[in-house]
Amino acid sequence: MSAVRSSMAGSSALEKTLRIIEELSAPGGPHRLADVAAASGVPKSSTYRILASLVEQGYAVTDGEGSYGIGLRLRSVAAAVCAERPGGITELLEFLHRGTGHAVHLALRHGAALTYIREAGSGRPFRSPARLGMSAALHSTAIGRSVLAHLPPQEAQALCRAAGAPAYAPGELGAVREHGYALDDAEDGGAGAGAGSGSGSPAVRCLAAPVFGHDGAPVGGISLTAAAALTTRAELERFSPALLEAARGVELLLRRG
Repeated sequence: MSAVRSSMAGSSALEKTLRIIEELSAPGGPHRLADVAAASGVPKSSTYRILASLVEQGYAVTDGEGSYGIGLRLRSVAAAVCAERPGGITELLEFLHRGTGHAVHLALRHGAALTYIREAGSGRPFRSPARLGMSAALHSTAIGRSVLAHLPPQEAQALCRAAGAPAYAPGELGAVREHGYALDDAEDGGAGAGAGSGSGSPAVRCLAAPVFGHDGAPVGGISLTAAAALTTRAELERFSPALLEAARGVELLLRRG
């Protein structure tokens, strides 16, 4: 996939775009513009235009300094394909729901926000505030906090500042890394508090674990959400091993997609 194509003569715009997407999805990302152009065999000027279009449509993301990675829409397509297969993502989330009795959500990161793309058990025994297709700022969700904890500290704090949220207290994100999961314990939203399911509601407790891409960077996460009136913190944390195991399973399925 990474070998330079010997000739691009007669290649259509679609063929060039697909080759660029292949290189964008290769291990080791994000990738520099020059590297994507060289590996795909597409002229650098054309590669730039195609990548700019992919970023605009949400299929790619850029750091603004010449590097590009996989965007939310492309990850969502991969997740949808995986969900159609036996043992796919939807089945895994359903299994986690049946084993815990709590609502399960999968959300993927897009810049400073998350979008919920899969759920299981929402509405049983209560209606979770999270909704499919809903977006929420990273700092306002348990899933987002689990993602922020595994980003470089300066990047995590910059994302919070850009969203107008206060910085996390020293060691708070470190505690999330140490435990492997983030917990919103019936708190109001905001940095240093969180909003489990993205609502800012103190009526819920939420346990979330990050999901990592092939390059080791966090791309999103999965969560268990429970009514605070029905489930204590200790009862929810008891399911952290199952949640972490499910997160690793989601990682494998996303990578295969």
